[in-house]
Amino acid sequence: MSHEILQRASKCEQRFNKRFEEYFDAVRASLDAPSFSRFAPECLELLRDLSLRGGKRMRVVVLHEAARLVTGEPLEALDAAALSIELLQTHGLVHDDLIDDSRTRRGGLSTYYAYRERFPSHPQTALGLTVLAGDLALALSLQALLEAKAPAAVRQAMVEVQTRTAADTFVGQIIDVERDFTDAADTEMLHCVADYKSARYSILAPLQLGLLAAGEHPAHAEKELREYARLVGISGQMRDDYLDLFGDAAVMGKPCGTDLRDGKHSYTVRALLAVVDDDERRVVQAALGDPSCTPQTIAAVREIGERRGVPDSMRADMRRYAQQASAVAAGWRPRWREEAVTFFELLPLWSVERTM
Repeated sequence: MSHEILQRASKCEQRFNKRFEEYFDAVRASLDAPSFSRFAPECLELLRDLSLRGGKRMRVVVLHEAARLVTGEPLEALDAAALSIELLQTHGLVHDDLIDDSRTRRGGLSTYYAYRERFPSHPQTALGLTVLAGDLALALSLQALLEAKAPAAVRQAMVEVQTRTAADTFVGQIIDVERDFTDAADTEMLHCVADYKSARYSILAPLQLGLLAAGEHPAHAEKELREYARLVGISGQMRDDYLDLFGDAAVMGKPCGTDLRDGKHSYTVRALLAVVDDDERRVVQAALGDPSCTPQTIAAVREIGERRGVPDSMRADMRRYAQQASAVAAGWRPRWREEAVTFFELLPLWSVERTM
């Protein structure tokens, strides 16, 4: 990324973080809940804490750059769209941590474990309140768009985009679980999970919402936008799977091998099983889905992968998909503004080179 683009992204992130704080302050003051309720405001506080605790806000940056494809003028509707995108992300984090039984998220307790500590003798209550917290985040995500400062037709189109995106993401979560009950997930299944679970809400929806806010209907470029998002999603998921085994734990701030212990049939697992011999296969399969798998066993699996050239082949694959996405974006030049097209050209290439 050029210095100018990174500076633009940084300013966008800083501005949004301040806006997100103000949003939660306003919701807390206007929450329509009975005065006797303690659980409702506590739920909102947990969502606030998780939402503000961290995150790269890249979806918000993509949203703003999508609007810049059309115009460089400030657009009020972008604030509501950004809130909606990040609230949908919060919903996904809450439910993902419940599904994965994850204790931590963004350097603190996950919502699920916060409730488990709050109700140590009532596990079903903790589970139920976690589900409801995620549901509340989703409802707030759609409400933000309904209250957007935009013409009614634009608000309606934005809500339609985000509703479809939420449904696609839920399907993605379902097939993500289903994938791990498949003996050998093929490449197309992995691509499909990456598309539904990640690409559609992280890339496609921000693109569509940004264009709508700028007064352009995304249907005119639907095929290109979907292909771009899909390719970026695939390369990004490959990078995440690669880093889980071959990354630097100190840089990432979490231990390696989490996906292996959780039994996830990831791109990394598929790449390993495609090249190992019978003895190595037994080591990999013994570690897969074993929550008590030791760091020494994870290191042994990593060594097998390195010996078989898996890191190099995975890096080559993720770069190939990133380059394909970049080529799709380059084709937007005749239609849209140069500075924003350049951002979308560079984004997939930059994403696969990140180390965390």
